[in-house]
Amino acid sequence: MTSAREQHARRLTASLERNARDLLRYLERRVGTNDAADALSETMIAAWRHSTRLPDDDAGARMWLFGIARNTILNVSRGERRRTRLAQRLQQSAGDLETPDATEGTEIRDAIERLSPDLAEIIRAVHWDGFTLTEVSQYLGLPASTIRSRYARAKQVLAATLELGSITNAPASDAIPTLTSAITTPLSSAGGNP
Repeated sequence: MTSAREQHARRLTASLERNARDLLRYLERRVGTNDAADALSETMIAAWRHSTRLPDDDAGARMWLFGIARNTILNVSRGERRRTRLAQRLQQSAGDLETPDATEGTEIRDAIERLSPDLAEIIRAVHWDGFTLTEVSQYLGLPASTIRSRYARAKQVLAATLELGSITNAPASDAIPTLTSAITTPLSSAGGNP
């Protein structure tokens, strides 16, 4: 006869083994490949600390782990913001030093970055990670109707941003119609999202 603690440990181990690869890819797209392994280990540590909260069903456990991963990312982001503010204060006290622009990137990533963090997370989860809106609502802990309306709003903002970019930045506009059409496709054709 096994104890409840051993059962929790086995269930969590199995869930982590099933989802580790997807969690790592999720984290790589948000914090970069250099920091993703560290973020994954922080996610696993947090999961072990709260293993008694692991849902019984596989889908619920998966979304629970992605929710923990998102919280880990938020902690990393807060730390980065603190470091950035510190670097800015140091730069001001040291005089006018030139630093490379950290916001360089593709037009699409820039457009996503301009979204509010909540809207950007929904777009990334659906279009980069392949989650349905229902799955996103589970791991963010929000009602599905809220996620659907935020997703629709994010698509509108992205489409408008990318259309504006195509007017002002002609060379990069070749890639814009593809994303604009991908973002504005009806949900029924976007992989079974509600």
